[in-house]
This record gives sequence, C-alpha cells and structure tokens, in this order.
Amino acid sequence: MFKKLFGQNENFIDSELSTEIPLPKHVAIIMDGNGRWAKRRFLPRIAGHKEGMNVVKKITKYASSLGIDVLTLYAFSTENWKRPTDEVDFLMKLPVEFFDTFVPELVEENVRVNIMGYRENLPAHTLKSVEGAIEATKHCTGLVLNFALNYGGRAEIISATKAAIAELVAAGENPADITETDIDNHLMSRGLGDPDLLIRTSGELRLSNFMLWQLAYSEFYFTEVHWPDFKEEDFLQAMIDYQNRSRRYGGL
Repeated sequence: MFKKLFGQNENFIDSELSTEIPLPKHVAIIMDGNGRWAKRRFLPRIAGHKEGMNVVKKITKYASSLGIDVLTLYAFSTENWKRPTDEVDFLMKLPVEFFDTFVPELVEENVRVNIMGYRENLPAHTLKSVEGAIEATKHCTGLVLNFALNYGGRAEIISATKAAIAELVAAGENPADITETDIDNHLMSRGLGDPDLLIRTSGELRLSNFMLWQLAYSEFYFTEVHWPDFKEEDFLQAMIDYQNRSRRYGGL
C-alpha cells in the first residue's frame, strides 16, 4: 500500500490504493452533469461547462501523476449538435480557451494531446486550436490526453468497417474474411488500446454512443457526482474500486 496526497488538500491521505495491483492503463470518462450542476445553482448551462473545463485540468494532472497512460474524455458527441445554438457555440469555443491557457502546463507535465472524432464538421477556430495543441505537445511522452470531439461510437464502427473492407478489396482479399483486428486498425482510437475503465459522472447509467466497440470488456464505474464537482478524491476512489474488480474477459 502507499499514501497519496492531493494537491492543496494535504489533510486527505489514502492508503487503500495498492502498489501490487495494476492501475488501469487507459481511463475513459463521460463527463456528465454540467448542465444540472449549473441549474442547481440557478446559473446558465454554459457556467457548468466552464467549471467542467477547470475540472478537466485538475483530473488530467492527477491522472498523469498516478502514471495513467491514456485519459479519454467525451467532450462533444455527434448528437450534441441538437442542443441550443448558443450552447453549441459556447462548447465550440471552449477548446480555444482551454488550449490557449493549458497547453504550456500540458507540455510541462509531458502530456500529449490527441483528438478522435469527425474534424471536418468542427468550426475553423475550434479546429485551429485543436491542431495547435496537438502540434505543440507532439513531442511529449507521458499521459495521452485524448478528447472525443464530435465523436459517435456507431458512426466510428461504420467508418472503420468500410475502411477495413476497402483495404481488403484493394489487397485482393475476400471482404467476408474481415476480422476484429482489421476493424481495430481503422478505429479512431487505434494505437491507444481499449479503455480498462470507464467512469461516468452524474448518476446516469448508459454509454450514450461512446466507444461502443472499445468498451466491450471495460470495467464501468458510475458516480452520482456531477462533473464540475468531480475531484481528485473521486478519481482515486474509482481507481481503488477498479483494483478490487476481477477481470476475466469471458473466462473463469
């Protein structure tokens, strides 16, 4: 066992996290509850998204300090375009503010930014900011901070399957011989490995079209805590819970 201190909160010490049981290499998070957090405080929904951005910064640093390899965050789904225009516009401006202020710290923390999603539909200012962050951190070798931005799991599976079939046909092979590996090689998350653990905040018990292929054997952790209230302690509790799971992958 070892003890872990949290940033400024030196009174919080945990001794339940084991050094003998591996932590998840890849953690995925559905960051839910920004709007409900704001509503409870009689604030506009965008205030919840703003506060949620600050939580991303804290959790990224903490995950990096624990030695997590990949942190995938569901930032904007292909279905989120259905939201009110002013909210969508704000969400598309958030990456600009986030990366403009946080990239220097990401470089200092040796964190590399990655994006998975359909970039062609993103506004020019959003795409420019995203690509700038990817370029600025491409040399970093620590945690991969992977944002799912304009991402949908079903669309990804269709795109990957079409690309895999086209590759087989081009190689003169039978498309009927397609394998899981063929599809894996064309997923947006290729090279990152499947998530070992999925965390969803705010009490909802669904996947919401997130990484449907990759989460086939992931462990799930649900918490009632809204994302803007999610703290390092909450992330650590998810790690402890994960270490107490038995992963059998269909075996005994």
